[in-house]
Amino acid sequence: MAEGGAAELETQRADTAALMKTPLKKGDTWYLVDSRWFKQWKKYVGFDSWDKYQMGDQNVYPGPIDNSGLLKDGDSQALKEHLIDELDYILVPTEGWNKLVSWYGLTESQEPIARKVVEQGMFVKHCKVEVYLTELKLCENGNMNSVITRRFSKADIIDTIEKEMRKLFSILDEKEIRLWNKYMSNTFEPLNKPDSTIQDAGLYQGQVLVIEQKNEDGTWPRGPSTNNVKNSNYCIPPYSGYNSYDYLEPGRHSEQAGLCGLSNLGNTCFMNSAVQCLSNTPPLTEYFLSDEYVDELNHDNLLGMKGEIANAYADLIKQMWSGKYSYVTPRAFKTQVGRFAPQFSGYQQQDSQELLAFLLDGLHEDLNRIRKKPYIQLKDAEGRPDEVVAKEAWENHRKRNDSIIVDIFHGLFKSTLVCPECAKISVTFDPFCYLTLPLPLKKERTLEVFLVGNDPLTKPMQYKIVVPKIGIISDLCEALSSLSHVPADKMVVTDIYNHRFHRIFSVDENLSSIMERDDIFVFEVTGSRTEDTDMVVIPVYLREKYRQPSYGHHSNTCLFGQPFMISVPRSITEEKLYNLLLMKMCRYVRTCNENEDEEGSLHFVKDLGINGNGQNGVHEEGSPSEMETDEQDDESSQDQELPSENENSQSEESVGGDNEDSENGIGTDDPCKGQLCHGQKKQLFTFQFNNLGNPDINYVKDDRQIRFEESRQIRLDERTYLALDWDPEVKKRWFDDNAAE
Repeated sequence: MAEGGAAELETQRADTAALMKTPLKKGDTWYLVDSRWFKQWKKYVGFDSWDKYQMGDQNVYPGPIDNSGLLKDGDSQALKEHLIDELDYILVPTEGWNKLVSWYGLTESQEPIARKVVEQGMFVKHCKVEVYLTELKLCENGNMNSVITRRFSKADIIDTIEKEMRKLFSILDEKEIRLWNKYMSNTFEPLNKPDSTIQDAGLYQGQVLVIEQKNEDGTWPRGPSTNNVKNSNYCIPPYSGYNSYDYLEPGRHSEQAGLCGLSNLGNTCFMNSAVQCLSNTPPLTEYFLSDEYVDELNHDNLLGMKGEIANAYADLIKQMWSGKYSYVTPRAFKTQVGRFAPQFSGYQQQDSQELLAFLLDGLHEDLNRIRKKPYIQLKDAEGRPDEVVAKEAWENHRKRNDSIIVDIFHGLFKSTLVCPECAKISVTFDPFCYLTLPLPLKKERTLEVFLVGNDPLTKPMQYKIVVPKIGIISDLCEALSSLSHVPADKMVVTDIYNHRFHRIFSVDENLSSIMERDDIFVFEVTGSRTEDTDMVVIPVYLREKYRQPSYGHHSNTCLFGQPFMISVPRSITEEKLYNLLLMKMCRYVRTCNENEDEEGSLHFVKDLGINGNGQNGVHEEGSPSEMETDEQDDESSQDQELPSENENSQSEESVGGDNEDSENGIGTDDPCKGQLCHGQKKQLFTFQFNNLGNPDINYVKDDRQIRFEESRQIRLDERTYLALDWDPEVKKRWFDDNAAE
């Protein structure tokens, strides 16, 4: 173990630093080291010039290399998912690893985490350490339910897998076998190119591989190759008689040419649909079936793919149009596409149009008849006829691009630009290969809304209305008006959520702001919402007000029930406002009758210490007793703190003088002092204005008269509302929750 002096530690630091600069080379082996252990080692040897103060300190001695932080529990080789280079682990070359192990050793029961360097990229090659291996499931032909999982590098060849399977299933080397790639319940593909890598063979994570042993009588359990195989891209002995695309069950009959399906390899329907479209383009298919493409392959085109995409596509088309198969498996074609367009590798869902665009462009460049593209000087139209300009543009395009794809798919766009300053007109014709057109959209949508009428005894009615998809709120009002016969200008559209108005819509807002899950309530109001200046529309919330003993005189509120809209005159007495509110809720609020005994009356104001802070419990806007914030948008409303009776508010004596009258919120100058007047019985609730930033809802309270300023209509805002505060006992007795719902 490395516990030497400073000289030895300096040697470790220098040797390791030099080895860490080793360039990646295909086929080399590198090792993973847990970054936590490596950082501790760097401190111990003073690896960084600015961190040498603990160099040689036994308190930071790293001990044996410990990679447990990188591994899944119970597996000495399975890495945790989503590990990041240099953050979770450090990559060390073989020589550097051997030195570290000789100095510090490896934690008992752990194995080295070795990984190969693989080469990636088709045109620009770059090397990369393959940290995560490909996990394959191995089984025997006679027992496919029993699989053994092993991990391989993408650089490993098929022969390596075969040797591992012979070892796992105790198959002698002289025993003749066949390897199959099982990718559907009854579909198999032979793997008969031993020197092909896992990456080239198109094997993916979780792929099931089957090993088949030849019978003693010389037959194969899966049947002879001539009957059983029709899809393999790897055609060397002993399977030279296999065709190149699919495995066919025994007894499958030949089909009509071109009437051929494509197997789904796993989310490859995007590719299959594009191939089927091109396959059923007669001029293109005839071109490949007649082998005309062979003489036009362009292997030297830097923009092409050395003819490989064209060859792979030609092989697939020939199989589909051979008339021998009802379906083929385009695995070899999929592999080639993935090599040149990595975004289509793997088995994730992809866009069919993107694949089609790549394929058309790839076939064009692989089959471009122009070997050396000339430089073309573009000319402006300069008033020449369109026919002349278009012909010139097409000829210029053909001088650089000439292939079967151009013959069939390319065309010209006419583009006209007018200079806004000098009015010069520029006309160009631009080549295109395909058109991207939008799908037709439905112009209308259906919404379910509730209409709350002016009649307080009528329950809200649900309507299903059809509105323009790109319409505005006024369109919704017009559609609802045609069904309910309520004038559209007397409607207020709202979104109610969690006992509050989540949104109050203006008539010019877009309908796209209404989601399918929203609860839309439309309220009928008195007078015109936009023109009436004698009435104001006020949102009303219902709140339950209760005291928290631990906070002295402070009380909390939470919302309940459904909020509503009420139209009131610009000048109104507190008593009339209270009665209007009570009448609005008469369907679900039971009122006191004159025969109620005093014991059953509502004594909540004095007994519970809840003061309305004004005659009849009306709070003035901007007064110290006004609530500071509205409730939060939680499922359960947040508690809000109210001032105490005696702090910044009128006392009971100043409001009413007499205790009995004070309980009822009746002032000393009330003509009904000392008795309960008709319509002025024990108050069920107090009310409070909450104005959060809306300058239109200023009001003045003078001699129990409420007067809204300005002659304009109030701008409705979900944060500006009139809150009706109910005592819990009063609510329980007089408020009918079932009727309210």
